[in-house]
Amino acid sequence: MTELNMGSSVASDLTNSMVDYSVGSQSTDGVPSSGELRWTMPDWEKNLGYYKQIPELQTAIDAKALWTMGAGFEAEPQTELILSTIKGHGKDSFNDILSNMIRVYTIGGDSFAEVIRNKKSDLINLKPLDPSTITIIYSKKGRIIRYEQTSKGVPNKKFKPQEIFHLSRKRIADEVHGISVVPSVEFIIKARNEAMNDYKTVLHRNVFPLWIFHIDHDDTTKIAAFKTKMDSARANGENMYIPKGTVEPEVVGVPPNANMNPMAWIEKLNDYFFQGVMVPQIIIGQGKEFTDASGKITYLAFEQSVKGEQLYVEEQVLGQLNLEIALTFPATLQNEMISSRDKDSELQASQPNDTTAEMEGNT
Repeated sequence: MTELNMGSSVASDLTNSMVDYSVGSQSTDGVPSSGELRWTMPDWEKNLGYYKQIPELQTAIDAKALWTMGAGFEAEPQTELILSTIKGHGKDSFNDILSNMIRVYTIGGDSFAEVIRNKKSDLINLKPLDPSTITIIYSKKGRIIRYEQTSKGVPNKKFKPQEIFHLSRKRIADEVHGISVVPSVEFIIKARNEAMNDYKTVLHRNVFPLWIFHIDHDDTTKIAAFKTKMDSARANGENMYIPKGTVEPEVVGVPPNANMNPMAWIEKLNDYFFQGVMVPQIIIGQGKEFTDASGKITYLAFEQSVKGEQLYVEEQVLGQLNLEIALTFPATLQNEMISSRDKDSELQASQPNDTTAEMEGNT
């Protein structure tokens, strides 16, 4: 009989079997110490594909652009007259062009429009451009010295800095470009859609389960013929009549409680996504706030981010086009929040101090 000795047991070494999650370090792609730096948007087509195919991403980006534009711009009559002549590709308005550029720089990081002026240097049009065709050229001092349009059948057309209206999203340090929102939520988008596809397959298999047919035959020709008949019958929802003992059918099924319900995971990923794009779900009509107060706080936080974006666009229009505009905010809750706080303060001030009343009573 084999002697079993507990002292001969050994421990495993799992030091390298589990790797801690980490984020790779990055450096800015600022201008070099000598020469020029050329930068062209690398992932526009991929990011645009996400925007066009992922409904929640499209909804969030459109909502941010819609709220940033608000009810349109306000300006002096002379400025309004100038901007009313801006037609873009022929049917645009100035509001349409700004909204377009906000969506584009959210998707790709940067957006560009050709500035067209007459001989008197008066602004007569803005034409949005495909950002993937535009190359930005920086000098060694970190200044934009020109733009070049490099594709779509246009020979390297060069633009002076003042001939391009250029918006960048969240430019960091000395980087020469903005940051797209897509990479930060790409994992969430993939995980959510993978979970939804997996659950779709599970539900489909509940209605049309898989079968195993144990066939009492090894003739491949006859097996293939049976397969064709069976697949055709199942596809058409018909019955099959088989001689007894020749085939033994078996349903491939999974017990209802044997797998995890992915709905909570999908819902959590949905929450993470809207946090990542900084658009609360109450903005798109899918709020899950527990109280009216929490909903107002969420709305107020979104309002500040939108106003920050409005300020950026207003400053760029003034700095690049020499036109002063003010973008309106659709509906603010700030005054209501202040009013509610003042009412609460008055209510508390009008109530007697319980401690003081109790002490006076004892006296």
